[in-house]
Amino acid sequence: MRYLPLTDVDREQMLGVIGAKTVDDLFVDVPKAALLKDLVPLPKAQGEIEVHRHLQRLAEKNTPAGRTAFFLGAGAYRHHVPASVDHLIQRSEFLTAYTPYQPEIAQGTLQALYEFQSQVAQLLDMEVANASMYDGSTGCAEAAMMAARVTKRKKIIFSGGVHPHYVDTARTACEALGLEVVALPAAIDDEAAVTKHLGADVAGVIVQSPNVFGTVTDLTKIGEAAHGAGALMVATFTECISFGLIEPAGAYGADIVCGEGQSIGNALNFGGPYVGLFAVKEKYIRQMPGRVAGETLDADGKRGFVLTLSTREQHIRREKATSNICTNSGLCQLAWTIHMTLLGEKGLRQLATLNHEKAIALAEALDKVSGVEILTKRYFNEIAVMLKKPAQGVVDALAEKGVVGGVAMSRLNPKANMDNVLLTCATEMNTDEDIAVYAQALKEVLQ
Repeated sequence: MRYLPLTDVDREQMLGVIGAKTVDDLFVDVPKAALLKDLVPLPKAQGEIEVHRHLQRLAEKNTPAGRTAFFLGAGAYRHHVPASVDHLIQRSEFLTAYTPYQPEIAQGTLQALYEFQSQVAQLLDMEVANASMYDGSTGCAEAAMMAARVTKRKKIIFSGGVHPHYVDTARTACEALGLEVVALPAAIDDEAAVTKHLGADVAGVIVQSPNVFGTVTDLTKIGEAAHGAGALMVATFTECISFGLIEPAGAYGADIVCGEGQSIGNALNFGGPYVGLFAVKEKYIRQMPGRVAGETLDADGKRGFVLTLSTREQHIRREKATSNICTNSGLCQLAWTIHMTLLGEKGLRQLATLNHEKAIALAEALDKVSGVEILTKRYFNEIAVMLKKPAQGVVDALAEKGVVGGVAMSRLNPKANMDNVLLTCATEMNTDEDIAVYAQALKEVLQ
């Protein structure tokens, strides 16, 4: 009864109030093919010690990124996180804080959000940023829905360089609202194809730079074409450190910029939690999801912070709310802010430069391996390569040699017909020895 306090009578009363005969009635909208026919095959009861030991054994099957030659990217990147970041975010006033329901009382929380917004807006060269999203993919979905609200149109175009997971996430959200999502065929250099699909019914065109293949794209022509057709240009990204070297999308006239902030302050964590960055032109601020903290002066003329805007209004407007995003990734956002503060502009540029240098070294090493063709010509720290064998099999063979070589494109997008394309990435964490080990292992696998 410790974790299951409700009796059968309690459950019957609850079902009666909402007009359901059984618990199964609550899941009628879920396709039958997605429902389990039997109970999950887990022990019905175990003691805490037994559960801990079992989970420990499962965890030991994982290979942490720091234990091997690691060249995995494709949306999540291994970067150095200073020890001071974790030390600061574990202070109790940060670690235990939750959504400020009486926001002006939580001045520390509001200032942290305000500083984060300021840094994001400056990094992305945009006028206003929100207090973070869950991650890059859900931020991209919100951007697509926002474009539809602003333009009153119902079609969203995704370029062939947008990360497939971002497309899938946006499709799930958009189709529930009756919006049409058109994903163009995968393309390593996708600039030209996007503008051909613009029309009077397009709400927004979503592009990515650097894209999922690592290609850095000049978004100027895409932005001009989108605006000429009355659509918004939405630019997304997965590697925010790239903006230490390349022009951010705001410089190209993007209306909405969104993407993943995990690279700064947040470790891989076996898949999350991460932090989404989201910024817009100021004229669209009231259509932006999430919340905005602002700076003001109190009655005594002292600097203070307020919750200026909050689209967490589904508790009063419900389905008419601008967004149903309920919160922000507070602790991950704080980690991002602390790390960015420690870096500063000079540090960010140095870190970005080091990443690019490592990617050049990786490309040069792999280019010397027989059976490898470098596909990405303009890159930051991620490149796509064509192999003479299916990439997934190569990834598996490399893993047996202690090398995490990257992600097979066939895994991200099975419909792309790119079975031999491998996405690989180098960051400041990769040593020259790592790169040499990778090249030698790949040479052996491709023989």
